[in-house]
Amino acid sequence: MTSRKRQLGMHRAISRRDFVHGAAALAGTTIMAGTGFATNHAQLSSNAYPPARTGLRGNHPGSFDVAHKLGREGVTAWGAIEDAAEGAYDLIIVGAGISGLAAAWFYTQDHKDARILILDNHDDFGGHAKRNEFVVDGKTLIGYGGSQTLQEPSKYSRQAKRLLKGLGINLKRFDSAYDQSFYKRNGIGPGLYFDADVWGKRAMVPYNMGTFDDYIPIGPNGVGPAEAARMMPISPPAQAQMARLLTLKSDQLSDLSEDEKYEYLYEASYRDFLTEAMGITEPEVFKVLQNLFGDAGVGIEAVSAFSALSYGGLPGWEAAGLGDAEPFENYIHHFPDGNASIARLMVRALIPGVAPGWTKRTKAEQIVTTKLDYSQLDLADAPVQLRLEATAVNVANTASGVAVTYVKDGQAIRAKAARCILACNHSIVPYLCPELSDEQRDAFAFPERVPILYNTIAIRHWQAFKNIGIGAVYAPGSYHIHATLDFPVSIGGYKYPDDPSQPALVHMERFPHVNNEGLSKREQCRAGRYELLGTPFEDIEYNIRAQLAGILGPGGFDPAEDIAAITVNRWAHGYAYSYSDLFDDTYEDWNDPRMPHVIARQPIGRITVANSDSAAIALLDNAVDEAHRAVQELERI
Repeated sequence: MTSRKRQLGMHRAISRRDFVHGAAALAGTTIMAGTGFATNHAQLSSNAYPPARTGLRGNHPGSFDVAHKLGREGVTAWGAIEDAAEGAYDLIIVGAGISGLAAAWFYTQDHKDARILILDNHDDFGGHAKRNEFVVDGKTLIGYGGSQTLQEPSKYSRQAKRLLKGLGINLKRFDSAYDQSFYKRNGIGPGLYFDADVWGKRAMVPYNMGTFDDYIPIGPNGVGPAEAARMMPISPPAQAQMARLLTLKSDQLSDLSEDEKYEYLYEASYRDFLTEAMGITEPEVFKVLQNLFGDAGVGIEAVSAFSALSYGGLPGWEAAGLGDAEPFENYIHHFPDGNASIARLMVRALIPGVAPGWTKRTKAEQIVTTKLDYSQLDLADAPVQLRLEATAVNVANTASGVAVTYVKDGQAIRAKAARCILACNHSIVPYLCPELSDEQRDAFAFPERVPILYNTIAIRHWQAFKNIGIGAVYAPGSYHIHATLDFPVSIGGYKYPDDPSQPALVHMERFPHVNNEGLSKREQCRAGRYELLGTPFEDIEYNIRAQLAGILGPGGFDPAEDIAAITVNRWAHGYAYSYSDLFDDTYEDWNDPRMPHVIARQPIGRITVANSDSAAIALLDNAVDEAHRAVQELERI
């Protein structure tokens, strides 16, 4: 081990060294000091508590092996197939993410006595709504490893609001649960971090270059835009162009009509807008901005100017002459474990035994601190059974209903039902359902989900953040584009660590893709997925430690001593694919029948289709809406 790795704490026994596919997992189980739970997934028993597992999570080793054999290797023979012992079901749902669970919830509203089997290939339910739990120095920390927030719930559909109300969620509770003055009260503002290895010189610029204001009530900028440009470790000409970009307010597209302006901004990339409208020529300016719109899953040359300026929050809105931007609803509707609490509430509603001691008077928010009993998920005599680590490999219509073959513990099992809902990623459906038409098969194969690393790091205190006066960072050119302290939410008996001497969580994000090689969004997502699946856990951990050392080191942070645990939430198939104005054929109506997601979601005999892929939008309410649609279609079959 190099001295640099030892200095960062890579020798500390707090995390397993899982490599992709689990091929190089440690043979022994390591225990995180002071926590009392094992961290090597391979050694955990079936009764272990999945949210407390650290190391490599999300699409973890073992969760995708069978699916990859089916989709990549074309395996269709799974050995002798046993018939499920439980008999026929009314409904089988493939996928226990938000959409699959919502489909089960909606179905039971009109079919109280229905027998339902829900299958999922992961070791936990919720899909991307992943819960990460830690115990550090005796304090429980709860974080999210994926789907994080109920975004703008006032705009939800009637059916999505019905679900939230049915689960007992009081949205007004977040007005006080989310400490909106936390950052300003602690003198914590935004930062733009330049790593010395990337830029030749370390710099922390106390300035918001992105969308922090839209989703974190962060403290004010420490410097103005012109000063921020001067503080960046880039050449004087680049600093001058950056300052102009950050300060220019006059309309640079005044020669275009309003319709022409919007047409241009939708059809031009943000990089082209910078060159053509803003006169940017210095390579270092492009380099600073290249990946700041992380959610897009691509760089600035492959995202439309309008998307980058509006949702992405990148500089140039006023210079594009767009007037006042439509304000976003406060981004505060956030449980400590993100939307995992929504998934947990749905499971509790479907399988009450998972939450012993709950009564009609128990408030929904108490799901945050409830340790669910996973042994109750799949009881043979229960009306709803949720079967984890069970990968569907064939779904077919029969004369009397639907047959679903799945593999669990190496055994192929065939379950039968009157109906089925596919709430899994669309990309696997062509391999599950041989009876698809060519048009529908192509439509299912079209989306390339945006790959994501959502890393949750438990630290022994957050004093270093307070010392440097920075709580949320964009890091141009670094491995992780984004690092922040956890959202300050106290709810359901959970108390956010408001004292900087207390343990806390840090979230770091990476959206792997390939820059400036002429690739479309779909091609970049595919390349990013291969990168993600080919990166060992040790490399990710090293980048986490090195980047936190660079960001927080001046505040007294020691990664070897102060990092208590790491959970890497790897989503090779992350955000549902949304169409690109630059690369895809799009139509004025998002639900135009020519759109691939609309073609794909059409019923297949007694099989209907849900999931956020069916909406081509990666938001919770869309996943819920698609679940409701799929259930309604079943009623018409």
